[in-house]
Amino acid sequence: MKVFRLDDLEAERAANDGAYLQFLRERNMSVGLYALDAGSHDPQNPHSQDEVYFVVSGRASVSVGLETTEVARGSVIYVPAGVSHKFHHISEDLRVLVVFSPPEG
Repeated sequence: MKVFRLDDLEAERAANDGAYLQFLRERNMSVGLYALDAGSHDPQNPHSQDEVYFVVSGRASVSVGLETTEVARGSVIYVPAGVSHKFHHISEDLRVLVVFSPPEG
């Protein structure tokens, strides 16, 4: 069993000066914490893996392909591999768990 605490992951991510911290990598998936502060820009490009985002905290809009919706704590977003997607209009610091399948990179 592997158990992670969100506070510990956030501290490790911040200590490494990055917006993304991959904290679990297995044969069929990887999981990370993605952080975007209010007013910031999301630099993502499409990925070659399917993704699921779970919004832990914050508020923003997300565009996936041609669709846009608002997201907040508790939102779950599926992004198919190869589809353009971005968080924008980030009005509250955003913390998102990201699951890639197969594993990212």
